[in-house]
Amino acid sequence: MTLHEKTIVEAGRSLRSGEVTSEDLLDAVLLRASQTEAQLHAYLTLDKEGAREAAGQADADLADGIDRGPLHGIPIALKDNMCTRGVETTAASQILAGYVPPYDATVVTRLRDAGAVIVGKTNLDEFAMGSSTENSAYGPSFNPWDIGRIPGGSSGGSAAAVAAGSAFGALGSDTGGSIRQPASLTGIVGLKPTYGTVSRYGLIAFASSLDQIGPLSKSVEDAALTLEAIWGHDPLDATSYSAEYPDVPADLDTGVDGLKIGVIKELAGEGYEPAVESSVADMVQSLSEAGAEIVEVSLPTVDIALSAYYLVAPAEASANLARFDGIRYGLRVEGETTEELMARTRAEGFGPEVTRRILLGTYALSAGYYDAFYGQAQRVRVALRDDFARAYETVDALVSPTSPTVAFPAGEKIDDPLSMYLTDICTNPANLVGHPGISVPIGLDEQGLPIGFQVMAPALGERVLFRVAAEVERLAGFGARPVIEELAS
Repeated sequence: MTLHEKTIVEAGRSLRSGEVTSEDLLDAVLLRASQTEAQLHAYLTLDKEGAREAAGQADADLADGIDRGPLHGIPIALKDNMCTRGVETTAASQILAGYVPPYDATVVTRLRDAGAVIVGKTNLDEFAMGSSTENSAYGPSFNPWDIGRIPGGSSGGSAAAVAAGSAFGALGSDTGGSIRQPASLTGIVGLKPTYGTVSRYGLIAFASSLDQIGPLSKSVEDAALTLEAIWGHDPLDATSYSAEYPDVPADLDTGVDGLKIGVIKELAGEGYEPAVESSVADMVQSLSEAGAEIVEVSLPTVDIALSAYYLVAPAEASANLARFDGIRYGLRVEGETTEELMARTRAEGFGPEVTRRILLGTYALSAGYYDAFYGQAQRVRVALRDDFARAYETVDALVSPTSPTVAFPAGEKIDDPLSMYLTDICTNPANLVGHPGISVPIGLDEQGLPIGFQVMAPALGERVLFRVAAEVERLAGFGARPVIEELAS
């Protein structure tokens, strides 16, 4: 195993044994980036100087007997919608080209406090609006398993970097599946925590009641350790959960014997690729053989959850993106009046998908349509929450495919928004109700492309979520990685 292929846990073990230094780990991921970036375009910015300084400090601290925890000295990538002091943060949009924040997002502060080395900022769909990372104003990212295919989105750059080995782990944001779906399509682990458990302070907002930051990693244990480093109450975030947090790594090795796991009836059938359905069915059978009780669960509102999501999310985006006006920061296109300046700036600064969602959201919130569209979507959201609550009265966790398909060819869906939106059909329900969800790789299809398995749990149910996910990982035995030689330049 080459150094860049190690998990965070494995790299940390090598670091503490003296086998390698943090600078060695950084060199390994930077070398990997030099080999893969021309084809993958996972990064928008590589902060080599800042990372080198942080790695040197991590090594000095260890030499002085200071160990800040499992992420100490580990190179981590950040999705470029999280503010980083002194490092350009664009949300992959022309309207924020050149914007350098004067502060760090809370998650960035917590990573630094944990001793992590921030290696760079990764590509994404503009303002996190997309499922393929083809909507970036700076060009698309590609999948390490097949560079003619998309890596998923909107956290596609973070997923591609972890899968390819140009980061040991990464943070993404998940509004409707934007961590879990790219994790599924690139053969890694991706976690959306319970809404409110990871601070959104410093995250450039898409839809504030849905957005949640979480880790992408090579293993379930890595995801658990990264989550523990970044979550916790933050007074700077008004939606931050302020009570007790569960001890997530506690049950990673306890298996699923005695748990009751529900298979969601509505997340199967037409539109799901046969290889995805068969792999998920095989894993459900394996969980049963491992001691879990498997039951079929019906969540009727799931059938209309996607429609509700694409009213709630654009409506909130319409409000959040009103701040980008050419006056305070970012792009400014001059006009003869203030109104003309704003109109020109927004017309030139926003890409077509962002414009589409702003228009959808503004229409849904407009006089005469608010109750029929946005109000009705919120009523569906309440009904969906009630469906989940009833399900969790009888089961400990719910499972489904993460994505109905494997990674599709670049360009295949970019001109078909409805088809693109349907790729989030399995993941957006968890965002609408605020519950945690995780994607774990369980195999490859006949083309050699990864398939993900989604586990969901009630709010603050990360402990049982990780327990099931760890057993899925053990049963799957998924150790495949993209072939290095095919990517090397």
